[in-house]
Amino acid sequence: MDLPVAVFDSGVGGLTVLHELLVSLPGEDYLYLGDTARFPYGGRTVDELRDFAGEIAAHLIERGAKLLVIACNSATAAALDDLRQRLEDSGSTVPVIGVIKPESVLAAAATKTGRIGLLATTATTESGAYERAIAAADPHTQVVAVACPDLAPVIQSGSPFDDQVVQMVRRYCEPLIEAKVDTVILGCTHYPLIRPLLQRTLGPGVRIITSGDAVSRRVEHALSINNILKPAGGPEGRYSFSCTGDPDAFREVGERFLQLPLGSVERVILDSGDLT
Repeated sequence: MDLPVAVFDSGVGGLTVLHELLVSLPGEDYLYLGDTARFPYGGRTVDELRDFAGEIAAHLIERGAKLLVIACNSATAAALDDLRQRLEDSGSTVPVIGVIKPESVLAAAATKTGRIGLLATTATTESGAYERAIAAADPHTQVVAVACPDLAPVIQSGSPFDDQVVQMVRRYCEPLIEAKVDTVILGCTHYPLIRPLLQRTLGPGVRIITSGDAVSRRVEHALSINNILKPAGGPEGRYSFSCTGDPDAFREVGERFLQLPLGSVERVILDSGDLT
């Protein structure tokens, strides 16, 4: 089906998810939207995040998206169920995938001790969404959640990591080390950019779960069961980028996240229209 998969996030963090999609499903076309004008999402209210998700989804569906990926943990926690319901009520058949359930299933399967750590934004940790998803996958688990309100903005800024950032990461990881978790979910799509630092801090015996790999598997499955998956073996698909803030700033930081050239970045203005 010659329509794009759309991926959206509060900023450039979702490009870590898009990277895995480009590698796993190279024949698909992709649209990416970063809501950088309203970044960060971590301190937003549930109502705000639901409004943002509705605006973005309406814009991407208007541009022909055949499937939506909410590549933002805060938005997934607050808005996934609401957005699916609004799409259903509007008569849309576009599937919507979030990042929380795929990561939770992988973490529940990976842990050997049943002790799982979570590093995420304040909005995500306060939602309890990971605890519910992990308990549904395996009730015999314990989740230690740590809110990291300063981490995503530091990563998004693109500034060099100094000793202050290292100390911040150590402070956030300390409760997980004390709890002797053996698996840690990176509950924000920005965090994979500092995975080496996190792995060094947590120790080599701790498995780190990121959303990119988990989501790419779920996207392939959703495309397949809805009969909208492009046949394997075809030419590489196209990808395009847009943001609500400064395109030049998005491109500069985004290429570090995607590890591929972005090319032109379109600035879009989202209106207050929704899916109803």
